[in-house]
Amino acid sequence: MTSAVHHEPRLAGDGVVWLLVLAELLTFGLLFVSFAVTRHLQPEVFGPGQAALSLHTGALNTLLLVAASWAAVRAVRCFEADQGRAGAHWLLAALAGAIGFLVVKTHEFAGKVQQGFDWATDSFTLLYTLLTGFHYLHVLVGAIVFAVLWFKARAGAYGRANHMAPASGAVFWHMVDLLWMVLFPLVYVIR
Repeated sequence: MTSAVHHEPRLAGDGVVWLLVLAELLTFGLLFVSFAVTRHLQPEVFGPGQAALSLHTGALNTLLLVAASWAAVRAVRCFEADQGRAGAHWLLAALAGAIGFLVVKTHEFAGKVQQGFDWATDSFTLLYTLLTGFHYLHVLVGAIVFAVLWFKARAGAYGRANHMAPASGAVFWHMVDLLWMVLFPLVYVIR
């Protein structure tokens, strides 16, 4: 008689990361609801503000975030298969996507400043600044996480027996990606 080993499915990453994700989703959820309700109550303020946003820039940032998420998943899969070198390369690709987002978003913010954008002129500019600025900070944290993970992966720190840190980093990044998937249509598309 052979006994089969049965592994219970579990969430990827560390439990603390999931608590952080929950807290961040709740925080952003409140900001999303505030944005939607205020837009409904003040369409004359939000219409011109949203019309000044670039759909092309938002779409490019969507592609960069999704590509970074895909690369993060590939990195974790490589570490699970004891392919540390390949995992490090995928982490570098995820880092490149995060940095790409930061560059594009920084360019967008700089353009707004050059046009005389006041970050708290009205309810639209205030909520736009809160949502996109807070998300920007999360992308920055994600980029730092990817850089630290990549540095450690190059030193051979991750493999089949030890891939919790990259999995936790990927979970955090997927949250950042998910938030943008709500933020982009809510702020840039739906009017």
